[in-house]
Amino acid sequence: MKNIKAIIFDAYGTLFDVNSAAEKCKDKIGDKWEPFANFWRTTQLEYTWLRSLMGRHKDFWQITEDSLDKSMKVFQIDSSMRDDLLNLYKVLSPFKEVHKTLKTLKEKKFKLAILSNGTPSLLNELVKSNNLENLFDDVFSIEEVGIYKPNSKVYDMPIKKYKIEKNEVAFLSANTWDVSGGGNYGYQSIWVNRNNNIFDILDFKPNFEIKDLSGLLSKF
Repeated sequence: MKNIKAIIFDAYGTLFDVNSAAEKCKDKIGDKWEPFANFWRTTQLEYTWLRSLMGRHKDFWQITEDSLDKSMKVFQIDSSMRDDLLNLYKVLSPFKEVHKTLKTLKEKKFKLAILSNGTPSLLNELVKSNNLENLFDDVFSIEEVGIYKPNSKVYDMPIKKYKIEKNEVAFLSANTWDVSGGGNYGYQSIWVNRNNNIFDILDFKPNFEIKDLSGLLSKF
């Protein structure tokens, strides 16, 4: 990839495993922990899109709580587990290659940032709890513009801060809709396809597809 001045990462599902909260409770939840975790995540995303369309903004933590409450009812999860699941969501585990990949990119003098739906406090806690605070130049939250991805106002934030061109950003996400959102905006978008999924048909094809973040190192 040429002329890249900033490498920007989505957080949830890209840097941090959104299923790790439920997985840490699988002894109590049982075999349904994974479909429950997937349902929680899907509902969470649907609520961000619906609230953006309705103009009824709630921050990401409130949406995480609301989507958990629905998911626990659907999967008949004991309500006593609610606080445990929410507390674990605040300290999600990173994927195993994240730290090494970021460290290598930092050594190559790239500007590194997170661009996420998460609230500033949630994101900062995630970064700090996983010892990543010295690797990122910035952590951008949609709370700055008050609307969720894939609205273009979100993708505008790093461009305005760094005063660079859209195509000087390499943007990475595991979410196909986010890759398309960033790509249609003008980023050079890379899809982190961890689970051999099929890409959505949203008028954009990713510049590259990689299995995990370590695949990024061969591109620079």
